[in-house]
Amino acid sequence: MILSMTGFGKAEGTIGNNKFNVEIRSVNSKQFDLSVRMPAIYKEKEIPLRNKLSKELYRGKIDLSIQFDSNGADHLSAVINHTVVKKYYEQIESLSNDLGLNPAPSLIDILRLPDTMKQERLEVDEEEWELVMKLIEQAIKNFISFRKQEGEAILNEFNVRINNIEQYANEIIPYEKERTESVRDKIESLFSEYEERESVDNNRLEQEMIYYLEKLDITEERSRLFNHIKYFRETLDSDTPQGKKLGFICQELGREINTMGSKANHATIQKLVVQMKDELEKIKEQVLNAL
Repeated sequence: MILSMTGFGKAEGTIGNNKFNVEIRSVNSKQFDLSVRMPAIYKEKEIPLRNKLSKELYRGKIDLSIQFDSNGADHLSAVINHTVVKKYYEQIESLSNDLGLNPAPSLIDILRLPDTMKQERLEVDEEEWELVMKLIEQAIKNFISFRKQEGEAILNEFNVRINNIEQYANEIIPYEKERTESVRDKIESLFSEYEERESVDNNRLEQEMIYYLEKLDITEERSRLFNHIKYFRETLDSDTPQGKKLGFICQELGREINTMGSKANHATIQKLVVQMKDELEKIKEQVLNAL
């Protein structure tokens, strides 16, 4: 199962006199990184809410927003901070006397100053919070549905690219024998021009040639590459998000492809290796967005 790291989910509903709006958004991130914006009255619910989202959403830089339209009377009570207002009044009156200013400070003007109003927080209504949680769960459901839709496109891209890598790897096979024979002929041709050719130990020459050709052999790398391709496909079929594991498999794919390229010593094989690298880079780009 492939899910996209990016996602969006929304749920709206009216609870009492308030219209609630819950939104969840996410972008790529190596870890679970949650940012929560919610009314202050619900802050005590943030920790269990974070635990719930971490279990259901796995990874990503996630923003959760809970908002409601209200006159505030249901949750907060705004009152004048008498102590602060008195302090402001006394200081302004004293300053006016020192400067010889006659007008007394206006109470309305003072109330515009910082900290003159305070809000007394009311207790959380548990029944209301249960209804809010239902909206959050609906937003999560919509969010995961979005991730699945995006994940299907990523899965199709993975299948196309991994199939191309396998095809290019198979196209290399016919050229391997040709490459070996070409290298052998080149070495023999060089020795045929050697003036003391008759003094060369042919058995030793053959051993050295075999050793050299074995160092150029890419059979093991190709075999491991096919095994990694198989493992990549098996991982795609997993029931749980496997984005990190796919990233590790890509590293192994890249290691074998690079080794094949360094051993190639053949123009067509090197061209096919470059094409495999290109396909692998496209897979890596998508892996970054896979959950």
